[in-house]
Amino acid sequence: QLQLVESGGGLVQPGGSLRLSCVASGFRMDYYHIAWFRQAPGKEREGVSCISNNQRRTNYADTVRGRFTISRENAKNIAYLQMNNLKPEDTAVYYCAASPTIECSMWSAEYDYWGQGTQVTVSS
Repeated sequence: QLQLVESGGGLVQPGGSLRLSCVASGFRMDYYHIAWFRQAPGKEREGVSCISNNQRRTNYADTVRGRFTISRENAKNIAYLQMNNLKPEDTAVYYCAASPTIECSMWSAEYDYWGQGTQVTVSS
C-alpha cells in the first residue's frame, strides 16, 4: 500500500525556520515525482514546490522562491521542504504528493498519492 507521511510542522515565529519531511512507504520514491502543496483556511490548495524523481528539475511558487528549498533522498525514501524566513501568510496545512508520470507539476490534479498533511503556523 502506497503511503506518504508528513512531519515537521509546528508553531514558529515570523522569520523562523522549519523543515518538513515526507516519508514514503510501499513504493520506491525514486520512481515518483514529488511536490509540496499547502492549504490555508478558506483558500484553495496551492502548489508550493516540486522536484523530479531524478532531482534534475525543481520549481517553486513565486511566493516562496528564495525562502523554501525542496530536496529528496531517494535511498531513504524521504523528501524535504526547508522553509526559512517564514511569514504569517505561510500558515497552512502542508501536504506532500507523488506522481509517477507528471514531472514536477504544480497542479494538484496531476498527483495520485497524498499524505495526510502537517500544520504549519507562523505567528508571534
